[in-house]
Amino acid sequence: MTTIVAVRKNGVVAIAADTLTTFGNTRLPAALDASHDKILHCGDSHIGVCGSAAHHLVLANLLAKTPDLQLNSKGEIFETFRKLHPVLKEECFLNPKEDEEDPYESSQITALIANASGIYGIYSMREVFEYTQFWAIGSGHEYALGALHHAYARYDNATDIARAGVEAGIVFDRNSAAPITLYSIELLPL
Repeated sequence: MTTIVAVRKNGVVAIAADTLTTFGNTRLPAALDASHDKILHCGDSHIGVCGSAAHHLVLANLLAKTPDLQLNSKGEIFETFRKLHPVLKEECFLNPKEDEEDPYESSQITALIANASGIYGIYSMREVFEYTQFWAIGSGHEYALGALHHAYARYDNATDIARAGVEAGIVFDRNSAAPITLYSIELLPL
């Protein structure tokens, strides 16, 4: 899978990711992958996508065709992904089944969103969370969260903290590898 992190500190939001793609036991390193960046750029938002490699291309295509794309609050993100869900099913042939006990159909997508309004997570049943300091997703997320927790109090720069999180994922998660892609944006004043 991957290690993707987002950090908010001192008026800056940073999002970073590793660049390894895996297919079962096969690893596709960034040097051999022309599309190794796991972070999409949609308007003023950066979206780090984990899970199936198909998600990246499908989301990039759909978000580019969505003129009313709004990702600047929990409500806007929910509404955007709610509208995308039937399109994912009908046009992209998404399999929305995860578990019989699930209360809603799954969009099968986990992503972190970073923009001038903050950092957000969107999950398979269109749950949206807004994070006040940092968060991580992907197979290396547990290692990244530990590193982010440690680095947040020690560094003033959001990009340094984000880098520390992804580096921990790269060291300990077999499905994450360097180089790191990293983007930052200034937060809007409150």
